[in-house]
Amino acid sequence: QVQLVESGGGLVQAGGSLRLSCAASGRTFGGYAMGWFRQAPGKEREFVGRITWSGGRIYYVDSVKGRFTISRDNAKNTGYLQMNSLKPEDTAVYYCASTRRIGAAMTYEYDYWGQGTQVTVSS
Repeated sequence: QVQLVESGGGLVQAGGSLRLSCAASGRTFGGYAMGWFRQAPGKEREFVGRITWSGGRIYYVDSVKGRFTISRDNAKNTGYLQMNSLKPEDTAVYYCASTRRIGAAMTYEYDYWGQGTQVTVSS
């Protein structure tokens, strides 16, 4: 079992930045890729991006490419989502998740989830 806890959400003005953290605990985190998702009110949870265990491969959806950066520090069992140039449409609850699957982009492909952290971007 892997426990994930997100932090770093909050209220920010459009154009601002936030960095979300995802701390893992429990059984070894080794070999797990980390994905980030978000869910806006009334919408389905959507994939934002993912990073492999080694950090060697990172993928972003087009809507955040160039603005968001995913990274991880395996020594600290922590992943990060740096969000810059935030827009009101980025407002959502953000979730981190982990999986051993390769190339996972669907919610059902992820085995462990954090509780989510709210990000609100005001215009």
